Amino acid sequence: MRLIEQLEAAHAAEQSVFRAQLIKEDIARLRTLAELAAKASSPEDFVRQGLLIGWTLGDARTFELRPALVPLLMAFHAAGLGGEEAEARLASAWQAFDSFRMERLVGCLSRVPRPGDRN
Repeated sequence: MRLIEQLEAAHAAEQSVFRAQLIKEDIARLRTLAELAAKASSPEDFVRQGLLIGWTLGDARTFELRPALVPLLMAFHAAGLGGEEAEARLASAWQAFDSFRMERLVGCLSRVPRPGDRN
């Protein structure tokens, strides 16, 4: 799958320790998805299983990623069937998911509380 190959190349070139670790974890997740796709009885079954592979620690915050994660999983399943168009949709879905995830989960780490901010 082209997405995994692209992430492996990105991992090899990544200089940020944080980003390199995230890419490494993503590659493992995508390989797990490939295994699930081969066994899933339907696209819906694949999506249901794919939501619970550790997108967040213990999947405790995975529900927050659902708006971008479900389309990614659907595109991943379709890409497994082959075709250039399916690979392009997967690449687009991955970009959308990665941006959404960074904004949702990592963005909160970049906000510096001001004195008196307790709410």
